[in-house]
Amino acid sequence: MSAIAISGVGKSFRQYASRRDRLLEWLSPVGPKRHTLRWVLEDIDFQVQPGEVVGIVGVNGAGKSTLLKLLAGTSLPSTGRIELSGRVAALLELGLGFHPDFTGRQNVHLTGQLLGYSESELNQVMPEIEAFAEIGNYFDQPLRIYSSGMQVRLAFSIATAIRPDILIVDEALSVGDVYFQHKSFERIRNFKNQGTTILLVSHDKNAILSICDRALLLNRGKIVVDDQPSVVMDYYNALLSEKQGVRIDLLKTPDGRTQTVSGSGEVTLHDIRLLNDSNEPVDTIDVGQFVKLRISLYVHQPVDQLVLGYLIKDRLGQPAFGTNTHYLDRTLVGLAEGEVVTYEFAFQAALGPGHYSVSTAPVSTSDHLTNNYEWRDLALMFSVVNMSRPHFEGLCWLPPELEVSRSCT
Repeated sequence: MSAIAISGVGKSFRQYASRRDRLLEWLSPVGPKRHTLRWVLEDIDFQVQPGEVVGIVGVNGAGKSTLLKLLAGTSLPSTGRIELSGRVAALLELGLGFHPDFTGRQNVHLTGQLLGYSESELNQVMPEIEAFAEIGNYFDQPLRIYSSGMQVRLAFSIATAIRPDILIVDEALSVGDVYFQHKSFERIRNFKNQGTTILLVSHDKNAILSICDRALLLNRGKIVVDDQPSVVMDYYNALLSEKQGVRIDLLKTPDGRTQTVSGSGEVTLHDIRLLNDSNEPVDTIDVGQFVKLRISLYVHQPVDQLVLGYLIKDRLGQPAFGTNTHYLDRTLVGLAEGEVVTYEFAFQAALGPGHYSVSTAPVSTSDHLTNNYEWRDLALMFSVVNMSRPHFEGLCWLPPELEVSRSCT
């Protein structure tokens, strides 16, 4: 049985041309309709299994927060059905359910009861809430003197004081300080390991990639991608540069992976290879091996300026290293139709053992948001194995110089 089951869910709001139309419709409910419906969510269908962590991403206005409000029960769907199994804890809008004149301790009782906690449960976990929030004497001060970060600390501490069956977290955590964000995500990871079902809305790419088992991409009120976090974040990255004339395609690679390709097409990838010091193509290299990344581009239409960027990502899609020819002071100008431009980046692959991919991005400036000719994820795949270095852990090979001294007192 699914922990969350959503079928045919939609949410609409009435829009009136004027206050007069709103009043006339209210006075005569059986008369002609004087409003139009604005749908912010349409035909939402997905399921989340017990213990699964699902990220929800999308540009502003995509419908993410509205969807979470429906799941949390603070708003009702216009169409469809939502089924939730177990106790739900939601951390949505900052300060939702708080009373500004109550102290933090009093707000624990107020908000905790809204979350379904009993008085005895709240009294039992009160010391833990106070300790986790780490707001000191402010815990017994009125909420109106709290900073936004202190409110986040209190809200998260209340919502997670007792491990819920389902935890729903909106962007609220982004307001907190870095220390508390790390602390909160560690608690979320512990809940995940203990079987809590989690829905997480965040613009933090690394959080989605490291915590989530799966991700949904909302765009204009509809789910456009439901896939692995790395695939969804690649598509989301392409959406950021979407404009007229820019295409976004999801392609299947020969090994079955989903590849995102986006851009206007003036310049595209012609060839890409990873070479050893003998200029032989390789797909498996040693930690710290000297390699060359050779990338060839084909110019389909004349362009005034060309910058090539590449990004090496680990198996989860998290960036390991990236740069472009703008930062390397090698921007090209005045390229003609039919030209082939070849770049060769030489470097020591100081990467930890694992599987990696390379994304390529021929653009016109230092980023892909102005003129994205072609952003191609999974353009190249390779593996790193440790064949000659002492054992180490991590994404990077950073061998230290060690000095040890001993003395007697």
